Amino acid sequence: MRFTYAESMCDPMQLLALARACEESGWSSFVVPDSIAYPEHSDAKYPYTPDGDRSFLENKPFIEPFVLMAAMGAVTSRLRFTTFVVKLTIRNPVLVAKQLTSLAVLTGGRIGFGVGTSPWPEDYEITGTPWKNRGARTDEMIEILRGLMTGKYFEFHGRHFDFPRIKMCPVPVEPVPILVGGHSEGALRRAAVLGDGWMHGGGMEDLDALLARLDELRREAGTDKRPFEVHVISFDAYTVDGARRLRDRGVTDAIVGFRNPYFGDDTVTLQEKIDTLQRFADDVIAKVGS
Repeated sequence: MRFTYAESMCDPMQLLALARACEESGWSSFVVPDSIAYPEHSDAKYPYTPDGDRSFLENKPFIEPFVLMAAMGAVTSRLRFTTFVVKLTIRNPVLVAKQLTSLAVLTGGRIGFGVGTSPWPEDYEITGTPWKNRGARTDEMIEILRGLMTGKYFEFHGRHFDFPRIKMCPVPVEPVPILVGGHSEGALRRAAVLGDGWMHGGGMEDLDALLARLDELRREAGTDKRPFEVHVISFDAYTVDGARRLRDRGVTDAIVGFRNPYFGDDTVTLQEKIDTLQRFADDVIAKVGS
């Protein structure tokens, strides 16, 4: 099982050093969040806090994910970077495909592309994209990404996107895995049918129930025999025995962080963070094994 380090909403100047420390300590990957802008006024509720409040995000720094992964990729040679998750539906899929293939080539394929639909209407408003039919657009966008990652001529004529035969160069040797995030029935089904994996968002929902439903949907879709990544947030990941239990349940990647960015400002120093992630690598990662 692989372990992914989670750190966000911190001083951006810490991130490159943390990526190097993760690689040196034996972590497999680093998650990269996505946030475009914070609205001054909003009635929308955040799906992963108990009360739906999202005021914790105000004034928290977010580097654009493709920029951040390129920067961290330039100072590492093995560490993988996984978006958690890119708000795919507020972007143009052809431009995303170009960014993604370029990044994958420059990093030697060290990318996992976690995608989702933004829960906030304001994201759609400020980017000029429709809120309606966002799920159906996501399905088309995943198909477009897959087609353009082949490096062959590809055309698309769908309900929401339409373009003639084009191709991109360069593309990575292997296509970037597309990991679908979210807990809704639609997100789980999308992961099962179209995805190369699923990303758990944490929160209060029963992980066992989500995993069971995901397995059921994969069997129904006939995709249960193909390679599939399962990325989860769980307290079990913080101990050797717990991590092994997750592995036995089919979890491929445990997302682990040591600070709750949802509450208050970040007062943890860079050295304290490095010491903590190194200690975890010694105490848990090295003992769990693959």
